[in-house]
Amino acid sequence: MDFKEHVRVIENFPQEGIRFKDITTILKNGQVYHQVIDSIRDMVKHLEIDLIAGPEARGFVVGAPLAYAMGVGFIPIRKSGKLPGETIEANYSLEYGNDKLAMHNDAIQPGQKVLIADDLLATGGTIATSIDLVEQLGGKVVGAAFMIELTYLNGKDKLKDIDMFSLMQY
Repeated sequence: MDFKEHVRVIENFPQEGIRFKDITTILKNGQVYHQVIDSIRDMVKHLEIDLIAGPEARGFVVGAPLAYAMGVGFIPIRKSGKLPGETIEANYSLEYGNDKLAMHNDAIQPGQKVLIADDLLATGGTIATSIDLVEQLGGKVVGAAFMIELTYLNGKDKLKDIDMFSLMQY
């Protein structure tokens, strides 16, 4: 299946010059969404994974069903102030602004193998910050998986030596 046929591109959103890749057109189609998650699972099933972590918010719609499909736990990485309990935080830049991400400080046990999952790899700021948070807790990031990679933004350069998997490239 050509999954790109199911991605809507919205010009000049959220600002002039951005060609936003809208995955809601995938999410609303149960059959396509199921095939997307199964395809990502097939790309990463050779990895030893204890947990999948996904950054807010669209990382939840990739990471949680992927964790379910693989029989592992899911860890939400949220924006600052959204998680109850004790957290660790890190600042990051994305292609059109700055933000802060947080994770529960007991989300990962030292040595656990973690896959980061998100809808899109753009400049790599969100994922690099997610990797840093996992590593601060002693986790080992074994890969990063995405529905979409915007290759022209070179986000994978920020992923250190971590294996990266993407279903679609633009």
